[in-house]
Amino acid sequence: MPVQRLNHAVLYVRDVERSVAFYREALGFKVVMGFQGAAFLQASGSNNDHDLGLFEVGAQAGPSGAGRTNVGLYHLAWEVDTLDELERISLKLGEMNALVGASDHSTTKALYAKDPDGLEFEVSWLVPADLLTDDVLNARAGVKPLDITKEKGRYGAQTRGGLGISIPA
Repeated sequence: MPVQRLNHAVLYVRDVERSVAFYREALGFKVVMGFQGAAFLQASGSNNDHDLGLFEVGAQAGPSGAGRTNVGLYHLAWEVDTLDELERISLKLGEMNALVGASDHSTTKALYAKDPDGLEFEVSWLVPADLLTDDVLNARAGVKPLDITKEKGRYGAQTRGGLGISIPA
């Protein structure tokens, strides 16, 4: 049987308590288990055992070397079910000075943010499969700035995103 989905991610962080507080406030994650120097968090809409593991490496840890000149993980992407939820998280991340970008990838509407250790993550809403038109699919080649208000007008504020739907190539 093929791989079905990503079950969880694990991050090395400087301070577990600081990171737990951030992910609780920013994304509503809750701690489901932990021990000295580690915490396992679950997204509120998830049925995974945990979605994010955090392991403390200490304040002396340097920044991640991953980037445009080094190999490494660029970001993790968390999915939300409605554009209203994407907008709520956008406002929360803005209040926390964590939001670093917002892009319209045509089939995906995405926010980009950084946690207290500078690790980038994405929060996205996927256009439902039944709303994918040829125009939407063809526009994937470009990236535009995200206008959530415009997208809510186009798709509806409470329209459930394409959770778990594969998009045709």
